[in-house]
Amino acid sequence: METTRMNPSTDVIVEERGRTGLITLNRPRALNALSLDMVRTLTATLLDWAQAERIEAVAIRGMGKDGPFSAFCAGGDIRFFHQAAVSGDARIEDFFTEEYTLNHLVHRFPKPYVVFMDGIVMGGGMGIAGHGSAQALRLATSSTRMAMPETNIGLFPDVGGGWFLARCPGALGEYLALTGEVIGAEDARHAGLADGVLAVDALPAAWERLAEGGAAAVAALRGEASQAAATGASLAASRASIDRCFSLPDVPAIVGALEAAEDDWARKTAATLRKRSPLMLHVVLEQLRRARGMSLAEDLRMERGMVRRCFERGDGGHSETVEGIRALAIDKDHAPRWQPDRIEAVDAALVARFFDSPWPAHAHPLRGLD
Repeated sequence: METTRMNPSTDVIVEERGRTGLITLNRPRALNALSLDMVRTLTATLLDWAQAERIEAVAIRGMGKDGPFSAFCAGGDIRFFHQAAVSGDARIEDFFTEEYTLNHLVHRFPKPYVVFMDGIVMGGGMGIAGHGSAQALRLATSSTRMAMPETNIGLFPDVGGGWFLARCPGALGEYLALTGEVIGAEDARHAGLADGVLAVDALPAAWERLAEGGAAAVAALRGEASQAAATGASLAASRASIDRCFSLPDVPAIVGALEAAEDDWARKTAATLRKRSPLMLHVVLEQLRRARGMSLAEDLRMERGMVRRCFERGDGGHSETVEGIRALAIDKDHAPRWQPDRIEAVDAALVARFFDSPWPAHAHPLRGLD
C-alpha cells in the first residue's frame, strides 16, 4: 500500500511505501530551509511513525531545483528570524522550542533513520540528520557541502551543535564551530558527522531499495556505504595543527597561535576568525566546552536559553544575530558591525549572560526532554 501526504504548503512530502516512511523536504528555492510549518509536519510525522507497527524504517532527502536530491537542507529560515526579531513576532520563540524538540526526537528515534545528505547540509539541516544515533544512517556524497556556519551571522551552532561537535575527534569540533568551515564527504566521515558515502548517481536506486525493503534494506545499505571510498579530504592533513591550536583555553590564545604560525593554512584560518563575530566566538567556545559533559537534552536546554539571548536587543538596540543576518541576507553588504569589534575586547560578563537561563528549571520550555 502506498500513501502520500503533504503539508498545506507542500513544503514537506510524506509517503508510506511498503513498511518504509519516506520524507522529502520540498522547498528547493530556499534550499529546503526549515519553516515552522515544516518543523511541525516533520515532528507530527515522526511521532506517528515511531509508534506505528506498519513502519519499520524512515528515509529523508531534500528536493533540488532540478528534482530529488542535490540539496538537503540549508538550515532555519534566517530571513524569518530577522523579520520576527525586528517586528516582535512571537513565532520565533515557537520555532526554536519546536525545532529543538524535533532534534531530540530525531536523535532518539527508535527505528532506522536514513538521511541522504546530498548537496547543502548546514545548520538546521544537521539538526535533522540524526546526531549520530545508533539508528541513524547519515549518507554523504561527492556533492555534500556540510557546515555549521552560524558564527558568520553572529549566532552559534545550535540544534544540538554543541553536543555533536563536542564529540568530534580531537579539537575538530572547536575548529568547525568557530570557523564555520564547509567540508565534504570524507571530511564529514573523518569528523564523525557522516556514517557512509554513496555516489550521486546511486542515490535514486538506493531510495527505491529503501522504499521496497524496509529495515533489511537499511542494513544492507549501511554495510555498502561504510566501505565506500570518498575524495576531497583536508581535515586529516591539518589535524595536528587543528588539535594544537583549537585545544587552547580561549579564543585569543587560539587566534594568537594561528597568527604566530608561518604556514598558509594557519594564516587563512586566523583571517577567517577575525571576520566572525568576536563575541560569538567566545560564546561558541564556551558552549562546546560545557556541552562535552552534557546529555543532548541538557545541551538543547542550554542552547534554547542561548538563542533567546541572541535575539534580545542589548545596549542601543543591538543584537549580534540580527546584525549578522542583516549584513549577510537582508542588505547583503557583508559588513556586519560587530559589538565588540575585536576578539581581545570581549568582556567575560557579556559571554556569561548567554549561559544565564531566562527561565527557572521548572518553567523551561524544554523541561520535558530526557
